[in-house]
Amino acid sequence: MSGVFGYGLQKQPSGYIEQVDKLKTEIERLPKEDFTELVRWLSEKDWDRWDKEIEADSEAGKLDFLVREALDAKAKGNLKDL
Repeated sequence: MSGVFGYGLQKQPSGYIEQVDKLKTEIERLPKEDFTELVRWLSEKDWDRWDKEIEADSEAGKLDFLVREALDAKAKGNLKDL
């Protein structure tokens, strides 16, 4: 699947907004059940992208500061039981 929603949409200056507007119009026309399925699918896609971004950031060391902050808080006795 290429582009946005597999429609071959690419981020191009001309025509891109019109294509997105067409998609929006089509989405507005969906029956409730289809709209609900689309929302579920988009949510899953969004979470998948988020997971991949977090994983890449973690592997790149971009989240190491969080570990340092947690270890520092633990050493100072600043952690609270949940």
